[in-house]
This record gives sequence, C-alpha cells and structure tokens, in this order.
Amino acid sequence: MSRIDTTLTQLKARGRKALIPFVTAGFPFADSTPSLMHAIATAGADIIELGVPFSDPSADGPVIQKAGDRALTFGIGLVQVLAMVREFRHTNHTTPVVLMGYANPIERYDQKHGADSFIKDAAAAGVDGVLIVDYPPEECVEFAAKLRAHGMDLIFLLAPTSTDERMQQVAQVASGYVYYVSLKGVTGSGALDTAAVEAMLPRIRQHVSVPVGVGFGIRDAETARAIGRVADAVVIGSRLIQLIDGQPRETVNAVAAGFLSDIRQALDA
Repeated sequence: MSRIDTTLTQLKARGRKALIPFVTAGFPFADSTPSLMHAIATAGADIIELGVPFSDPSADGPVIQKAGDRALTFGIGLVQVLAMVREFRHTNHTTPVVLMGYANPIERYDQKHGADSFIKDAAAAGVDGVLIVDYPPEECVEFAAKLRAHGMDLIFLLAPTSTDERMQQVAQVASGYVYYVSLKGVTGSGALDTAAVEAMLPRIRQHVSVPVGVGFGIRDAETARAIGRVADAVVIGSRLIQLIDGQPRETVNAVAAGFLSDIRQALDA
C-alpha cells in the first residue's frame, strides 16, 4: 500500500476530505521549497503536489507558467526537485509528495542518468506519486507497473470532455487518485461550476475505483467546501501561487499556511 493509499484510506475512515495544495519547485525562491512544504503540511495539507518546472507547460495558465519560468531562471530542474524532496523527507516521513509535470524533463533525466533512473531516484528521494500531463494512459502500462514496484502511484487527469472509453483506459493504469480538471482550459482559468462537478463525479466513479480529487478553479474556502462535499480531495494551485508571489522571503510560509488553514477548516466544517 502506497503512502498515498494509506493517507486517503485513513482520511475516508475519519470522514475527512484530502487537501492537496500545488506549489512550484523553486518558487518563489530557489531554496524556499522544502520549508514551504513543511509549512503547508503543518497547515493541513494531506498530500503535496510539487510542480517540476518546464519551459512549455501546455496545461498551465499564466500564474503557474510565471512561477515555472522564474524557477527555471534559478536553474531548477529535476535533479534539484528530487533534492528538495529528500530534504523534506529528513523530518517529514508521512505526507505524500506527488511530482506534477511533463514528459520531457523525465525522459531527459533518463537519457542523462540511464534507463529507469528517474523511477529509482524518485523512489529513493521519497516521492510517492507522479502526474505527467502529457503521458496518455494507453502508453503507460509498463511505466505504471515500474512505479508501483517502487511504491509510487501514477496519477492521471480527467476532464469534462473525457469519454467513457478514456475513463476506462485511465482506470486500468491509474493508482493513488485521479485528478478531475473541473474546467475546460488551463490552470487558473474560468469560474468553477460546482453543480457541473457534482453531476460529473458519479459518471467518473462508474469507471474509476480510486479516489477522485478536483482542481482548477478552486480559489477560496467556500468553493473548497462545496467541492469537498462531493469529491474525495480538493486540489489548489494557482491561487496559492498568486498569494506567495511577491512576498518577502520571511512571510512566504506564513501567507501560504494561513490560506491553507482556512481551507482546511472549511473542509472539516
């Protein structure tokens, strides 16, 4: 049983919903990520999605693109991201960490370090799951099996446009949870239609047995609470990135923690 499975099973047994914040590795400062991860874990994050900076993030809106671009100027790549996870794991052995990103950095990592090096090194660093936006499920059977053999989950996105066939394909290889993209478009775009999400989740659950997290467009406690009534997990990224952007180094953690504490209280209400 992976650390993600354990966490989500325990939350379900207690009648709680998972809070999954997203932060970009190396943002807002090159060396701020491990301490930020600790701060958001203490504030109530159940799982942390850690964005791997990439030059062409096709699923991300301007807020997360800007964060990734800044991290890239700091020289943050996959080697540095894994080092951040290792540092986090020195004192936090329970909060699952999911790397979210794109195929190019992972495939380049294996080219430089040897076949399957990413899987081995990610597991050794303490990574629990991987969400690769541009990996289609039909091409991931072997990759998913190798991840599971190292105690890691392969997480997929589903969207309002996902067909039943696509959901079935995802169900065959996904583990940990699936991430339902509640809006058509990129991260941070549009206004969330909670009624549409509520209508979609039963259809997803007809095909997918793992928990369902919902993200894209959740910006405040009220919306998080509404989504938490129907989803297993709430994912928040762009709004958190906006709040810490431009903050002095000494206030970044407090701002992020304060925001997520409010979300945690709303989910538990």
